[in-house]
Amino acid sequence: MLRVQYRTRNYTRAIKLSEHSSKLWRRAFLVLRCSNSRRESDMKRRDFLGRVGAAGTMGLTGALSVPALLSGSRHAYAAGDDIPIGVLFSLTGAVAVVEHTLHDAALMAIAEINADGGVHGKQLRPIVEDPASDPATYADRARRLMIRDKCVSVFGSYTSSSRQAVLPIAEQRNNLYWYPTLYEGRECSRNIMYGGALANQQQDILIPWLIENFGKKFYMIGNNYVYPKEENNYCRILLNELGGEVVHEEYVPMGHSDFSSVINRIRAEQPDVIFSTLVGDSDVAFSRQYHAAELNPDKMPIVSLTRSEVEVKAIGGEAAAGHFSSAPYFMGHESPENERFVENYRSRYGGDQVTHFVSEAAYFQIYQFKAALEKLDPDNITPIGIRDAAMGMTMKAPQGEILIDDNLHTHLWPKVAQWQADGQAKVILQSEERVTPKPYAAYPGQECTGEGLVKA
Repeated sequence: MLRVQYRTRNYTRAIKLSEHSSKLWRRAFLVLRCSNSRRESDMKRRDFLGRVGAAGTMGLTGALSVPALLSGSRHAYAAGDDIPIGVLFSLTGAVAVVEHTLHDAALMAIAEINADGGVHGKQLRPIVEDPASDPATYADRARRLMIRDKCVSVFGSYTSSSRQAVLPIAEQRNNLYWYPTLYEGRECSRNIMYGGALANQQQDILIPWLIENFGKKFYMIGNNYVYPKEENNYCRILLNELGGEVVHEEYVPMGHSDFSSVINRIRAEQPDVIFSTLVGDSDVAFSRQYHAAELNPDKMPIVSLTRSEVEVKAIGGEAAAGHFSSAPYFMGHESPENERFVENYRSRYGGDQVTHFVSEAAYFQIYQFKAALEKLDPDNITPIGIRDAAMGMTMKAPQGEILIDDNLHTHLWPKVAQWQADGQAKVILQSEERVTPKPYAAYPGQECTGEGLVKA
């Protein structure tokens, strides 16, 4: 049985989940109601901790100094019979459709570890907060988990905006935030554990292959935020080196769904490759409209850095078939580790569910955390101790053997795959070795190292 704590505004819900039916947590409403006096006391305690957190954020001091108060609490990490860890994925709001799969993968890994005896004889105790797809709420809930709940690490986020909202909290608290998603780079924190792919880990293998097999004319389409622009910036660098060209580049708002004008421009430009960094609903709408317009993926494929099995399930296999994605993991990858991952995931959450390259990272980061804990004295577990133990560590993930770099990013296995009508991806190209993460690959003279950002 996996005990999960769900936090709400004025009370705590404790739900016991069967390993064989834990997907029912979303529909569970068993509430352990506190007495009025206890509720009032709890609220006062939270208000006090909130003021302490705010004081720490603003750097205020008083008769009882905030640094002294907080440093005393740091020694209480994992002091009981279990090890508290925060799980901070959105279960409601705009990104819940993706983040709930990350939440599910993380809880599955925790349940597996606990069923196998835990770590140092202690169970991992997940404390779940729902940030509701709002960056400000991510920051608030991360602060709660790190201060009030004394979590030794917090696992969460899909978007860069939510990660960036939590980053200063993790740094102020000297805690660890485990982020599983591909991202744009240009970040070098000593308090973020980066599990997702960087531009060089997706594009270095992809762009030369596209030019060789389809041609040099690229049409760039993405949503209007930092990730697409940084990925396109890196793509331009590679195209310049390889003699390619960008025939058009444009960005649409998040959630944009009418691509008729984009389809018309594509018809006019006749690019060899449509290089897409559209996400979520926009990716789904664009792909369906491309298919309805009877454009030909054999001659003009959509090539995505963000499309996974989740998006393809929403698009529909027929409309997605023939197009390509680049990622370190696909559900159809053949390895004993992946077979176990997929089988356990479907057994736990339903046979129609899919795994994907971000849920895989949410899963393996829990195991990285476990392996780091095992290196530590069980009476002296701290976030920074976990970080230092994790650096240089290797483990077999579903995608292959991965490694945590000294810069806290992960060495991964780039793959290029073509989507099939059954909604799965056929891997047609894979790196012969795992690829080193380079968060500043597009910015010569800057390098993220174990000592932080170094500028030449």
